[in-house]
Amino acid sequence: MKQISILGSTGSIGTQTLEIVAQYPNQFQVVGLSCGTNIQLLAQQIKEFRPQIVAIQNEAQISSLQNAIAGVGYKPIILSGEKGTQEVARYGDAQTVVSGIVGCAGLLPTISAIESGKDIALANKETLIAGGPVVLPLVAKHNIKLLPADSEHSAIFQCLQGVPSDGLRKIILTASGGSFRDLPVESLSRVTVADALKHPNWTMGRKITIDSATLMNKGLEVIEAHYLFGVDYEQIGIVIHPQSIIHSLIELQDTSVIAQMGWPDMRLPLLYALSWPKRIITDWPSLDLIKAGDLTFKEPDHNKYPCMKLAYAAGKAGGSMPAVLNAANEQAVALFLEEKITFLEIPQLIEHCCEVFDAQNTQTPSLDDILQADQWARKEALNLSTKSKILV
Repeated sequence: MKQISILGSTGSIGTQTLEIVAQYPNQFQVVGLSCGTNIQLLAQQIKEFRPQIVAIQNEAQISSLQNAIAGVGYKPIILSGEKGTQEVARYGDAQTVVSGIVGCAGLLPTISAIESGKDIALANKETLIAGGPVVLPLVAKHNIKLLPADSEHSAIFQCLQGVPSDGLRKIILTASGGSFRDLPVESLSRVTVADALKHPNWTMGRKITIDSATLMNKGLEVIEAHYLFGVDYEQIGIVIHPQSIIHSLIELQDTSVIAQMGWPDMRLPLLYALSWPKRIITDWPSLDLIKAGDLTFKEPDHNKYPCMKLAYAAGKAGGSMPAVLNAANEQAVALFLEEKITFLEIPQLIEHCCEVFDAQNTQTPSLDDILQADQWARKEALNLSTKSKILV
């Protein structure tokens, strides 16, 4: 019985993790849950999984949550705010913490879990993208396992099992192409928020769905792969694979290529991160290659997806630059979702922030440096979005 806590329990990652817990109650037990503002769903999760501790975003909602779980038969500890989420991350006997909070908001709670000696099932890629220079030394210091729980990096991790340390030549990340993969680049100036949220393969949260449409998600995954697997950026490639059957590949020194395949289902990488090195028997649908049909691949169009080059450049710049890239992207996506900027203005905002920040980039940043760079980029992107003449 592995005890786990989940950061972001009401989001896509959190709810799918709890599906796994419900299906395998003899394998996993929930210690703690944290969420944003979805009190109704959190109350249902408390009733079903009976965590010892929970945290919500707003203190004002504590009484509403208490009322919603009245009569459940026990009283979990209820905390609020960022400190409450960090307390859930470090609490009790949880062996693994699932980091599923969207964006850079997951960084500090994940660090709290690491410093408490807990293994991390990492679905929050921003933890490494923004905080890699700080997080990796903490992982080594506290001797914990940092296991990828997103589809692509889990695929790479699975392919690497048994590969000698000097056997890897290249990582190949597959991308679905997002909502606009079949749309001509000339038409992107007219797309709407509703259009961008219609992902053809995956059911995900709003922010990551937009990242998929810009292909920034793949750029961010390149930076994450650099930190997770210790490979140079020149050794990490991206290929468009519309069917999302091959979740990523590795090329070995002798040119052998190993791929991890399966139906698009986020539960599989989550389960592997929770159960590694074991493999748990599931009743999920097996991949049928006949039903899958043709598997196709093509090179991504950099004119259509400029965010990829921005991510590679930020990764190579190192230091605090990936934190700026990530924060500017989060702010730009939020503005797009609020219909305050257009789809094509997302990369323009990000590029501007990275160019302005370049002169002050810190190569060996502290945690404070990273947090300050994050806040600076958000403000810079927000300020620029009000100056329409710059975005042409």
